[in-house]
Amino acid sequence: MEGRAEGPTLRQRLAARGIDGATLLVLPCVALILGLFIYPFLYGLVLSFQPKDGSLFGNYARFFSDPFLYGTIFKTLRLAFPVTLLNLLIAIPIAFRVRLMRRQRLLTTLLVLPITLGTVLVAEGMLFYFGPQGWFNRILMAAGLLSSPVSVLNGYWGVFISLVLTGFPFTFLLTLSYVTGIDPSLENAAATLGAGPAARFREVFLPLLVPGLAITFCLSFVQAYSVLPSAVLVGDPANATRVISIAAYQAAFEEYDYSMASAIAMIMGAVQLLVVVAVLGCRSLFYRGPAAGAKG
Repeated sequence: MEGRAEGPTLRQRLAARGIDGATLLVLPCVALILGLFIYPFLYGLVLSFQPKDGSLFGNYARFFSDPFLYGTIFKTLRLAFPVTLLNLLIAIPIAFRVRLMRRQRLLTTLLVLPITLGTVLVAEGMLFYFGPQGWFNRILMAAGLLSSPVSVLNGYWGVFISLVLTGFPFTFLLTLSYVTGIDPSLENAAATLGAGPAARFREVFLPLLVPGLAITFCLSFVQAYSVLPSAVLVGDPANATRVISIAAYQAAFEEYDYSMASAIAMIMGAVQLLVVVAVLGCRSLFYRGPAAGAKG
């Protein structure tokens, strides 16, 4: 009597479904994402619909009916947009210059050094540097450009400078990665055909950089929009720099209204998502051609 052919083992059946040893290695990462990101977001979303007054949309109605609360959206946008654009405009020419230097790693290290200091330490340094007796005012007064100390801190420009200092390294690193990823032979070919530096940037580099610059803008904007320490330390948290994160903090730890704080956090995330979607949508309007083939 002939023996029956053995069927596939359990491991073989799982491998046929795409579940193997490599797949199992992903499970800890998935669990970490679920525990640290997905669950807190869902918990906060549900909590935002449980206001103290018992109504479903009470927190959102309170937020958008109070100018002192919904005004924080525009105050934060007024900070995040200019800071992100300035960092991007500064990072692009510096990245083009750095990619041609021999000691690229050394200069890159110096440029990204502020990112290691942290927002709080940068703000503390600004208090000493831009203070009434700081080096900034002393140098200008010694040069005869000022007759009395000028106040840069405790307002919009203090937070603006802090966000530029802490956000530029991040923007620069992302921009440099995209700039150095473009095949140099494309620029050489355009130069051979008679294109000048401006034409090469406009016709060769810019279309290939737009997808990467859009991603860089989105990430830098999200980072700037979540400003909190510098808005308190070197800004005016009661008026000019009362950003939306301060409103969420006050609701949670001063009013002890965690439901309202969750609603503000959801609104904050929705605004960021709208800006990201708009930027990525505009990217496709600017250039639709292939970009992957130019990466070296």
